Amino acid sequence: MSINSSIIFNKKNLPEGWRNQLPIWLPIIGGLIVLYLPSLVDLFRGIWSTDQQAHGPIVLGIACWLIYRKWPEMWRLSEGQPTAPAAGWPIFILGLLLYVVGRSQEILLLEIGSVIWLLAAILLLMRGGAALKAQWFPLFFMLFMIPLPSTVVDTLTMPMKMAVSYVAETILFWANYPIARTGVILQIGQYKLLVADACAGLHTLFTLEALGLLYLNIIRHDSLFRNVALAIFIVPISFTANVIRVMVLTLITYHFGDEAGQGFLHGFAGMVLFLSALLLIIGVDSLLQLGVKLRRDHSTLSSA
Repeated sequence: MSINSSIIFNKKNLPEGWRNQLPIWLPIIGGLIVLYLPSLVDLFRGIWSTDQQAHGPIVLGIACWLIYRKWPEMWRLSEGQPTAPAAGWPIFILGLLLYVVGRSQEILLLEIGSVIWLLAAILLLMRGGAALKAQWFPLFFMLFMIPLPSTVVDTLTMPMKMAVSYVAETILFWANYPIARTGVILQIGQYKLLVADACAGLHTLFTLEALGLLYLNIIRHDSLFRNVALAIFIVPISFTANVIRVMVLTLITYHFGDEAGQGFLHGFAGMVLFLSALLLIIGVDSLLQLGVKLRRDHSTLSSA
């Protein structure tokens, strides 16, 4: 397993010419803060304070760290390269229009999503296409922090909750637990548990998808097969982690009572979810590594 090492961003290895560009970049950064600080305040006071959207600030923080991490490489690759005003200005105008419409009409999908377009346009106007290519993943990663319309979430979440409930019930029934299911309500013993959106909803799936893609970006493999296969397996891994979360919560409620289950839900259920997903991702990645190694050894023996 090879880990892609990045340049540490400090005074010793700041890209040459960076300080000379500060008078140009500071007004741009200030403008972005003026635009999006009110939006961030509204998000923290509103939807980001709920269980369903609690991943939003985490995704934003990781995206900012990824941009920070890639900045020296971006600067080096774009040094001496032409800018792209022909593509940058239309994207910039589109981003501003999306922000104005989203902010005025309270459409978070447009308001928060506009930041990706504006950042892409700024990179094109200031440093060119090479800079945008270097920063493509942090901008893509920001998609996971954008709140989706409630109609879309409600439509897609119910089948997911039904599937998670069914699998959790089936596994626990095979383990001889007294469990039954009605829709998304699990009854085990004398307790009833509702599989809520926070346990198996679309937002949870998006959070785990973001975790898997972040792992894939940081742990870069030379094998194309390994990268593609791991990206595909992220979806069933996310589903499996949701099933594990619901099963653990159900078992704690059954053995220790409803009060323990509710306390676990608010305190440690999220940790179980992410830990399960991370362990599954690492496990699948290890199996893929073994498969690639065996395939390589077989090819070597065949050609010998």
